[in-house]
Amino acid sequence: MNYKLSPSDLTFLYNGCPRCFVLKVAHGIRQPSIPLPGIFTQIANVQDEFYTGRRTEDVCPHLPPGEIQYGEEWVKSRPISVPGSENTCHILGRFDSVAKLDDGSWAVIDFKTGKPSVDKGTMYGRQLHAYVAALSDAEPDYLAISPISRMGLLYFTPDACQQLSTERQVLEGDLTWLEVPLDTGAFNEFLGEVVR
Repeated sequence: MNYKLSPSDLTFLYNGCPRCFVLKVAHGIRQPSIPLPGIFTQIANVQDEFYTGRRTEDVCPHLPPGEIQYGEEWVKSRPISVPGSENTCHILGRFDSVAKLDDGSWAVIDFKTGKPSVDKGTMYGRQLHAYVAALSDAEPDYLAISPISRMGLLYFTPDACQQLSTERQVLEGDLTWLEVPLDTGAFNEFLGEVVR
């Protein structure tokens, strides 16, 4: 059996309820869900459109130097084998942004709205690692890039508001880069646990 795994399910569903994760992935039984407010998707879409094509150091000085080249694309990995199981998995999801760094490697960037913290970096690490796995060993017809050397979260934390006119308002806030350490070995062990 080749299981389809989504980066967000590896982050939220597996952590919250491993049994619910198995029911969804192996049996197609979905947990009742509360829809996320669409405003966060809308903010991420506007950010993707604005930042694609820009120099990373112009976006945030803590980002590694390079250029944001891709925004919001679907990725799918080839089947991934894991030790101790005849089953395989593949990762299918959509990343926020990918930057080509000046040293020739790539960085995966996920936009977030809220306050950054180390705990959030750890929590979203699985999602970022899943994008890295899919991009590094992609199915034909999907985006494939390598090597990926960096990944992290670019947080927008609103802290001020301006009204430009009676019909336009602007939210302002800090942009903070939260680097997430790349550890493919630990992620591969986790995938093995999931598939088994």
